[in-house]
Amino acid sequence: MAAAGLTRRPVVGVTSSRGRGRYMWWFYWLALRLAGVRAVRLVAPVADLDPGRFDGLVIGGGDDIGFELQGTEPVLDVRIDPERDAMELALLRHMTDRNMPVLGICRGAQMLNLYAGGSLHQDIFERFADMPRMWTPLPRKTVTLNDGTRVLAAMRQRRVRVNSLHRQAIDRLGEGLSVTGRDQFGVIQAIEDSQAPFRVGVQWHPEFLIYKRPHRRLFRAFVAAVRRRVRHAE
Repeated sequence: MAAAGLTRRPVVGVTSSRGRGRYMWWFYWLALRLAGVRAVRLVAPVADLDPGRFDGLVIGGGDDIGFELQGTEPVLDVRIDPERDAMELALLRHMTDRNMPVLGICRGAQMLNLYAGGSLHQDIFERFADMPRMWTPLPRKTVTLNDGTRVLAAMRQRRVRVNSLHRQAIDRLGEGLSVTGRDQFGVIQAIEDSQAPFRVGVQWHPEFLIYKRPHRRLFRAFVAAVRRRVRHAE
C-alpha cells in the first residue's frame, strides 16, 4: 500500500556485489520493505541502466573499490569489480546532480567519499595499530555520533554499537563531506553532506542490525527523505 500522501510506492535502487552479495541483498530488501519502499537489486553489468526509475539509492557493501579510482597501487587479497564501480559512479552522478537521497553502506560510504574527491586507508589494521582484528556482523564496536548531524537525528542515540566487516576505511574527506562519527579507535565510521537532503555514509552494516531500533531508524530516515523527494516531484 502506498504511504499517505503518495500516489505510488517509492522505488530504491540497491547496488550489490555478485555471488556473496546475495545474502546482503536480502537484508537490504527486508530493511527497506519494513521502512515502506520497494527495493531493486542492481548487479553490474546492468543493460540499459536507467537511474531515472529510482527515487533513492543505497550503495551496498561487498567488493573493494578499483585502485584506479583511489590513485593507489593494487595490493594483494582484494576483490574488485570495475563494472560495479562504473555503475555506481553513474548512479551517484545522477543522484547528486538531482539532490536525491543516497545511503552508502560500508563500501558505499567509501564510494561516496571517493566520488567527492577523497581517499581511503588501504588497511586499517596497519594504520590503526591498536585496533583488534575484528570481523563480525555482530555489534562489537562502539561509534560516537557528532551533535547536530543527520545521522544522530536519525538514530537518536549518541553512542551506538555497530558491527565491523571492513579492512579499508575513509582517510581524507571528499569535498562537501564532514565526519559525523568515529569508533573508539579513531576510525571514521559515518560521513554526510549537510547541504544535501540526505547523503549519508556509514562504515558498518546496519542491515544486519535491524533488530536494534537505532539501525531501523537509520533506514526509516533515509526512506522519509525518499518520500519527501517523491512528494516534491509529484
